[in-house]
Amino acid sequence: MLTVIEARVLGCLLEKERTVPDQYPLTLNTLVLACNQMTSREPVMHLAEHEVESVLSALKSQTLVRYVHPAHGRSVTRYRQVADEAWGLAAPSAALVAVLLLRGPQTTAELASRTERMQVFESPAQVETTLFELVSAGMVQALSRQAGQREHRWQQLLAEEDAVAEPAVRHTSTPFASAVLPIGPGTAERLELLELRVARLETLLADLLPE
Repeated sequence: MLTVIEARVLGCLLEKERTVPDQYPLTLNTLVLACNQMTSREPVMHLAEHEVESVLSALKSQTLVRYVHPAHGRSVTRYRQVADEAWGLAAPSAALVAVLLLRGPQTTAELASRTERMQVFESPAQVETTLFELVSAGMVQALSRQAGQREHRWQQLLAEEDAVAEPAVRHTSTPFASAVLPIGPGTAERLELLELRVARLETLLADLLPE
């Protein structure tokens, strides 16, 4: 499992490859700035160059990052991610993973909005379809709603999180497979699971019905 800092570095490389392709692969300085952005990052970090450089070396050893040595008029080493290849991620999945790595657990609506610059999803149903594919791959899980929240959130399982919430649905082979509840579920947990599955069916049905 990736560390919190490894997740930040890899998330930035996944994001910038899609949002600023003319600057990609990134230099060390540009990558440090991306990691320490004040916006679109939760939590905000203050990483030093030597910390990012050390993490890049670790990610390279995990075959998740490649170094691009100076050539074609470029005078410094640059860095690119190959995690999408290593993990078998298509473009929609890579966009969702990037945002989850950079901003922690989020709702479907938040993910749809925050991935717009990387990947345009046709509908919330398409976002959830992609999320369930990531659930099947063991990379993402749905979390139980917290008090006062109207929607459940999604959490990546590739890296450490500052705080890990209770999963609402564990790994399933398909979106409609029987979900396994945490040990000793009560009435609230059962209702949470039913609401999640009903919401999933409603979004799929809405796509099938004519306008």
